[in-house]
Amino acid sequence: MQALHESVGAVRGDPASASPLDNAPHWTDELARERLPGPFMAHPDLRGLAPATLAVHAGTRDDPVTGAVGTPIYQTSTFLLEGEQYQSIEEGYARDRFIYTRYGNPSQWAVEQKLAALEGAESALVFSSGMAAIAAVLLSLLDRGGHVVASNELYGGTYAFFQGELPTLGMSCSYANPRDLAAIEAAIRPNTQVLFFEALTNPLLKVVDIPALVALAQKHGLRLVIDATFVSPIAQQGLAMGVDVVVHSASKYLNGHSDLIAGVACGSRKLMDATWPRRLAYGGSLDPHACFMLERGLKTLALRMRAHAEGSTAVARFLEAHPKVRRVYHVGLESHPDHELAQRILQNPTGMVCFEIDGTDAQAVQLLDQLQLGKKATSLGGVETLASLPFNTSHAAFTAAQRERMGIQPGCVRLSVGIEDPADLIADLDQALHAVFN
Repeated sequence: MQALHESVGAVRGDPASASPLDNAPHWTDELARERLPGPFMAHPDLRGLAPATLAVHAGTRDDPVTGAVGTPIYQTSTFLLEGEQYQSIEEGYARDRFIYTRYGNPSQWAVEQKLAALEGAESALVFSSGMAAIAAVLLSLLDRGGHVVASNELYGGTYAFFQGELPTLGMSCSYANPRDLAAIEAAIRPNTQVLFFEALTNPLLKVVDIPALVALAQKHGLRLVIDATFVSPIAQQGLAMGVDVVVHSASKYLNGHSDLIAGVACGSRKLMDATWPRRLAYGGSLDPHACFMLERGLKTLALRMRAHAEGSTAVARFLEAHPKVRRVYHVGLESHPDHELAQRILQNPTGMVCFEIDGTDAQAVQLLDQLQLGKKATSLGGVETLASLPFNTSHAAFTAAQRERMGIQPGCVRLSVGIEDPADLIADLDQALHAVFN
């Protein structure tokens, strides 16, 4: 392990990598000091490679001892302490050394490096859930008395955190239509510090105008955080557009197999360094075996997103032509209100489809009961197609009238289209619709 420590220092080449025998570095007293990317382990230069290549190779580390291909699972809670580790604790760069797995672990660093490469980020942090990532990021960016302006169409867990947890810490949140820039700006207060929006809303798949939000955040000196769970870094790289931090529930598209709970935050080294202590304090570290599973899932991300996009587009076009379907939401359809914006800022339409049957919520329940391939389940982004109804899952806490004001009509169905053959999915939907309406 000591050799691994040395290789990390050699790659970083920063003053923190100095031998314990060297004089104490002066960088701790310099406000203008540069934070180098990372932390990361020794790795060839992969800059300029395509996302599909980065998904396979970035961060993945062949075992130098056995020659095993792929990053081993470093299933350990602690690491040997030498002078270098003691010095890192004393001088404030413990994030760059292996000390204790809650602080950092080679399995974590490997998947974090892969995620940072895919998002075009200087640094990334993995967490035990998407909510752990969101909570850590927000608490690192907000001061006591701070205020957030967020979308009024948020994931329920995020909304619960903003409404239930922030006030206990002396913080607050206001909500605005993610499509209405004037309303967003009007919600900004003197104590506002963060704008928080989802790249694609649930369930109606509204596309957020990230370049416009970036301009608004810069105008008012605010941080912009984007939850990109619904789009993945294959579809969009928010940091390249000026977003400060991108977060994901890695349980969804990033892992892609419905067998893992995890989260990630990506951004500058400075902001990830500010977020890292919250991961330590609140205990949201991702264990080594889960890191291995996430890294393995990421290797097929580009291939899976291509299959999700092709399948969802075919399914959406079938549904749009069906006489018992009133409306279909899919960013690849010309009928989608944000189709033009999606063409500009999304490279992939993802696997999400929302549609309204020409019927009631009770008939929508019957429809899901008739599906043979699509599984009735919450979540999204897995290799299998998942179907859910907003009225009894994500938006069950709202009244029917409130849902209609949000645009969620009776008979609304959300599909997370998997990687199955689209013709099979279409046949399954066709027979289910026929069973309900004939």
